[in-house]
Parts: sequence; C-alpha cells; structure tokens
Amino acid sequence: MLRILTNIKGIITPSSSQKSLQVKEGVAVAIRDETIVEIDTPENLRSQYPEASIMDGKGYWAMPGFVDPHTHPVFYKTREEEFAMRIAGKSYEEIAAAGGGIRNSVRAFRKASFDELVELTYKRIRKFLEFGTTTIEAKSGYGLTLEDEIKSLRILKHVASLTPITIVPTFLGAHEVPDEYQSHRDKYVDLIVNEMIPAVAEEQLAVFCDVFCEKNVFTIEQSERILRAANDYGLIPKLHADELFYTGGAELAARVNAISADHLVKISDEGIAAMKQSGVIAVLLPGTTFYLGKSEYAPARKLIDAGVEVALATDFNPGSSMTHNMQLMLTIANLYLKMSPEETLKAATLTAAKAIKLEKEVGTLEKGKKADIILLDIPRYQYLPYHYGVNHVKMVIRHGKLVHQVDA
Repeated sequence: MLRILTNIKGIITPSSSQKSLQVKEGVAVAIRDETIVEIDTPENLRSQYPEASIMDGKGYWAMPGFVDPHTHPVFYKTREEEFAMRIAGKSYEEIAAAGGGIRNSVRAFRKASFDELVELTYKRIRKFLEFGTTTIEAKSGYGLTLEDEIKSLRILKHVASLTPITIVPTFLGAHEVPDEYQSHRDKYVDLIVNEMIPAVAEEQLAVFCDVFCEKNVFTIEQSERILRAANDYGLIPKLHADELFYTGGAELAARVNAISADHLVKISDEGIAAMKQSGVIAVLLPGTTFYLGKSEYAPARKLIDAGVEVALATDFNPGSSMTHNMQLMLTIANLYLKMSPEETLKAATLTAAKAIKLEKEVGTLEKGKKADIILLDIPRYQYLPYHYGVNHVKMVIRHGKLVHQVDA
C-alpha cells in the first residue's frame, strides 16, 4: 500500500550522514507499506505517486518515533510505598537492604500467572505509544529463576505480537541476587551461566544480555563471567555500570565489547576513554537520578566532549523511574545533563537506535527507514523540552500505519 503523509508543517530529524539536526518545512513523506520511499514537496509526491492514498498530518511537525533503549516493563506489583519511604528520607540503598527494591518485585512476580503478567505488560507497553515511543528495549529481571526468567521473556515475545510497538528483548537474569542465594551468590552466577543463558539462547528469546554490575549486587568478576558466557551463546553484552558507586563497569563494557553501558553517574575518566576507544554507547537515564531525588547526574558533557555517543532512555521500572515519557527525559537532560535540544533529540532517536542495533531501520526520517513517525503540536523543536510535563504527541504512525491519535 502506498500513502503520502501530507499537510504537515515539516520534518524534524537527525541524519544518518550529517551531524546537524535536519529541519525541513513544506515537505511530505511517501510511504510504501512499512517504509519511507521519498521525502519531497507534496506536489512532487502526488505527481510521482498519483495512486497513493493521503494521510492528513493536520499541520503538525513530523519527527521520528522515540526509541527507548532501556526499560523494565515486565513486573507485577508497583512500589508506591517505597516512593513514600524515599520522601520520608530513606535512600534507595536502605530500602533495598530492608527487603524492598528489586527483590520486592521478584517476590510478587513469582506469584503472578502468565496471563496476569501479559495483561499488565501489554497495558504498560501500549502506553509508550501515547508519548511517542515506537521502539523499546525491554528487559527481564524480576523472576531470577530459570523458569521465571524464561516466563518473562516469553511474555515480551507474546506482547510484541499484540501491540504495534517494536520490542527488543534483553535477558537480565543478573538484575539482583535473589533471596535464596544471598548467602552463596556465586552459585547464582553458576545458574545464570550454566542454565539460564543456554535456555534463553535455545529459544531465541533475547537479543542482548545485561548485568547490574554494582556494589552489593554483581562484582566486576561475576559480571564479566556472565557477559562472556552470554557472548558465547550469541547474546550481545550490555550492562548497568557505575550507577550508585564507581566499580569499573564502563571499563568492563569496553573490555567485553558491549553495545552500551547504561547509567554511568559515577564513571571515571578512564572509563570514558575506554568507552570511546571501543565504541561503547553511553545510555544515560536522567529520569532515574531525578526520581530518586539525587543531585549527581551522569557527566554527559564529558562523555560527548570525549567523543562517546550518548543516548537517552526512561529506565521505566517500578522502583526508580516510573515513567513512559521520553519528552520529559529531554527536559531533564537539557537542564541537568547540560545537553542542547539538538543533542537530546538525536540521543532519544538515532543514537538510542544505535544502542539496540536498529539504527538502519529506525531513529531518523529518511528514505529506506521504517515509517515510524510522530506528529507533534509544537511551533518549533526547541518547544518540545521547553513546555514540559505535557504530552505534545497528537498522532503516532508505526511501520506506516496510524496506531494512536488524540482527538482534537
């Protein structure tokens, strides 16, 4: 099917071949099936494709759909009581030590049925579309048994068949050490390496393998063992690195050729240099720092100035960043990471796509890319982070089809 998206103010997009943000007024977008085939004036496209049907952009700006390269949507119970505890003065680490945090979610997840979790996960993932996100990376990690981690990834696979959003699955069995292994943590690493990773690979349930490399969670040595085992089974390494404490996680990401290292609040200068040398992408999660009430943010400017590519993500999860809103991440990154509007738009689209190896398909509006397009009611792109806390998305097109629209 051939369509022309017309009556748009213009397009705002990063470019695969140029560093600057591209802003083109007075153009339309020709779409064949799922793919952009041409961007030109409306008159030229109508002349070139007289058989095409028309999609009315209603005078909005068109932009590539957001790509969110770090989310945790497969959980059962929300944790608003922990939010209240943080407001009362408890730290994230104190809450976790008292039995809250990730292990709290694990206990609830294990009791929930597959069908219950599918329904909840579907609703959560569907909501990303409302805020203009058309592609997400989604992690397991709230099961922490062989059976429950496989269940989590199967849920993602099933939900991917139900909802019009691209879901890239990541195995995160190394999200935390579960209660039953707290006294013999290396045995849990054995379970991940010897049973979980082979089972995930055999069913082809994940593209990536992630590890929460952090003080009191997984050590550098344990993390490296897991990621190298995953790589042997064809899973691409990622890791939560240097978030709460400096551990050398960024250096490990470089050493194992990870596609990305995420969080990076406590990254060292040596870690930055290692990531630049190995081409590891920095996925920064400013919403998490904001939501945890902390004041130290990842050093985005140092990373960018050193030549490390920076992506942004929501870190959507029940404990430390309960938001679907990539538009809000732009504002926080502008204010606290000191990134420019142009840098944040690229970080939330093209570079985010690179962080999940989909940059050839999504992240820009260009000929040959998937027609994942959001239509925004804004006067110019700088307005998007400026007018914060509201949703500027009016229409969402994913793979050439209108999948979400806000009634006028």
